[in-house]
Amino acid sequence: MENNKQSKPHYFYAVGLSYKKADAEIRGKFSLDASAKTRLLEQAKNEGIESLILTSTCNRTEIYGFAEHPFQLIKLICENSQGSVEAFQKVGFVYKNQEAIGHMFRVGTGLDSQILGDFEIISQIKTSFIQSKAFGLANTFMERLVNAVIQASKKIKTDTEISSGATSVSFASVQYIIKNVEDIGNKNILLFGTGKIGRNTCENLVKHTKNEHITLINRTKDKAEKLAGKLNLIVKDYSELHLELQKADVVVVATGAQNPTVDKAILNLKKPLLILDLSIPKNVNEDVEELEGVTLIHMDYLSQLTDETLENRKTHIPAAEAIIEEIKEEFITWTKGRKFAPTINALKEKLNAIKISELDFQSKKIADFNEEQAEIISNRIIQKITTQFANHLKDDNTMVDESIEWIEKVFKIGTAAK
Repeated sequence: MENNKQSKPHYFYAVGLSYKKADAEIRGKFSLDASAKTRLLEQAKNEGIESLILTSTCNRTEIYGFAEHPFQLIKLICENSQGSVEAFQKVGFVYKNQEAIGHMFRVGTGLDSQILGDFEIISQIKTSFIQSKAFGLANTFMERLVNAVIQASKKIKTDTEISSGATSVSFASVQYIIKNVEDIGNKNILLFGTGKIGRNTCENLVKHTKNEHITLINRTKDKAEKLAGKLNLIVKDYSELHLELQKADVVVVATGAQNPTVDKAILNLKKPLLILDLSIPKNVNEDVEELEGVTLIHMDYLSQLTDETLENRKTHIPAAEAIIEEIKEEFITWTKGRKFAPTINALKEKLNAIKISELDFQSKKIADFNEEQAEIISNRIIQKITTQFANHLKDDNTMVDESIEWIEKVFKIGTAAK
């Protein structure tokens, strides 16, 4: 995993924070919107980072990349979000080399998701890689690793039932609404925000409640109209948000705004109101709970709800882990081969040079010297010697760096192998 192109050793790191140690408020401070992601990539390029990808979802903000020290990557997150280094030190993580690779596999295959088996993160990883490639921040190692994680994700989806049944934040939201609101089919439901979670929640609401009183509001009205057209729902202008809030019995907020868009000041209630905030950062000010009749539920609470589906998924974890281990080992083998291949090639060149010199000497010294046969025999010996060295370097018990250094010293091929 060491990147030998740099003058000082660079290592592969995974740095970031997730729902495991950071609550929604902290995750909100470290979240990166589209413009922040672009700024981060530009900064990374300017600071000489060779390769990285970043993800920022409602559950996590993470960077996978090469650096001399992990702080170079942590600094990128902190300087492009509202998070601080001090806060990161309390809730963040740093993984190096094989641990970092293992973490990326678990994230990309849904094993590290807030709701087990939620595979939405893999599309984020794909998108992040494409963005990094556009900035020239995706090297061969990263491309191979991302493809390996995608391969593992697909295989786990098809070969196990870890994603069977409907379990996601959006599904959990709808189940909560159904269980806690009487006569939900006749209630007024307002969905504010039509991002991915908003769309999924809306589809689940229509499917499971048979409600015909669902209203959509989005800052960009055409996005709401596109979704409403598919599901035969009502669309209102963003300017009418405060009016629609008064009519609603249930409000689902799933916007990408960086600051709260709903607070007690715009609520003028005459009946009980259930608000579900599915946004990171939080988009509903907690002061709404000061109003009588208002119940505010955040996605972190919904993610803790377990049911039979989720318990069933847990039984498939060992099978998923076995698939990850198999594909991860293939990747690790490739990285080892990539590391010592230049040394083996340089060794072969060195032995070939010795062969040519020796054959030339013997052809002048020995009468009737059969150069063709000598060439065949010499080539076979060179092949056997280089194979022996390659097998030694592939062995799990081999200290690869030390062995490469020893081979380069003995055969005087130091710089040729770099």
